[in-house]
Amino acid sequence: QVQLVESGGGLVQAGGSLRLSCAASGPIFRISALSWYRQAPGKQRELVARITSNYATNYADSVKGRFTISRDNAKNTMYLQMDSLKPEDTAVYYCNLALPTGLTDYWGQGTQVTVSS
Repeated sequence: QVQLVESGGGLVQAGGSLRLSCAASGPIFRISALSWYRQAPGKQRELVARITSNYATNYADSVKGRFTISRDNAKNTMYLQMDSLKPEDTAVYYCNLALPTGLTDYWGQGTQVTVSS
């Protein structure tokens, strides 16, 4: 069983920065694809950024150039550096770990990010 624990959320003014972390248990971290999702009130959960086991990345258009996803396999931790934050970035952010089979994935409990205008 994989456990994911997010941290780093909080309240920040527009234009500010936050760095989210997602710590994972288990040896499968390094072979798994990792993603950040977010869900704003009344909206569906959406993919924010993804990083593969080979460090390939992709981003939602709404965050390109502002957010950076990274991973540290030695620490079993994934990060999301969020810069130039906007009020529309306000949401609960979730980390996701997907096994190479594509059949199983795991979710963290979520961390709240609130950007004030």
